[in-house]
Amino acid sequence: MRKSQTTALLAALLCLTACGDRPGERALSGAGIGAGVGAVGGAMVGGDPVTGAVVGGAVGAAAGGLTSKRDINLGEPIWK
Repeated sequence: MRKSQTTALLAALLCLTACGDRPGERALSGAGIGAGVGAVGGAMVGGDPVTGAVVGGAVGAAAGGLTSKRDINLGEPIWK
């Protein structure tokens, strides 16, 4: 049951998140998504969720900051 709750939470978070127009916005949203996925993934495999969050956040921030708006476009950010 815990796995299905985690999957539903991640799906809801992804639906509420937008990448943004500028590299900084994409890096910020990528870090948030990566940290969440890393923490959940680390906990699910029996590892440390904090380490998973740190690694996932760093990878997500790098991926978001290095992409252009053409590469990933999920629409207008929710904060605008």
